[in-house]
Amino acid sequence: MKMTDWFLAELEREIPGTRQTLERVPEGHNDWKPHDKSMPMGNLANLCATMPSWIDMIIHTEELDIAPAAGGPPRPPLPKTRKELVAAFDEAIAKCRKALESTNDDHLSRDWTLLARGHVMQKAPRSVMISDTFNHLAHHRGQLTVYLRLNNASVPAIYGPSADEGKAA
Repeated sequence: MKMTDWFLAELEREIPGTRQTLERVPEGHNDWKPHDKSMPMGNLANLCATMPSWIDMIIHTEELDIAPAAGGPPRPPLPKTRKELVAAFDEAIAKCRKALESTNDDHLSRDWTLLARGHVMQKAPRSVMISDTFNHLAHHRGQLTVYLRLNNASVPAIYGPSADEGKAA
């Protein structure tokens, strides 16, 4: 099986649970967080919604500096409604799908680099970075489901039943 086929299948498996999680984010709670060290809910939900677009970046660039010394471009405003959040997710999924469909195993075997202030944080084949992105999405989506629970929103069944639903997405 080609890596692109495997990653496209992985993407399709992750879409329903992520979409259902984003559709339940309570509106008007973007600044809410369970602890001072925690990420605000709006940032976390936006991260989950847009993370699939990272795969497009990994495929089409050589590196990313997440903390450039000169400062990065201004961040776009966070989605304020669930509709905007799901639209951001749909856009990220489309970019991801298109990028995966346009590449090949040889390209995915070439290194991609993650930097912070010019220092290498991680350098690995694109395939590894893409796999890490799917794992990273699952991790943050799990965090977001805890935020949902703490805000009395229902938690979707993702990989197995939840206390609110008896079946997985």
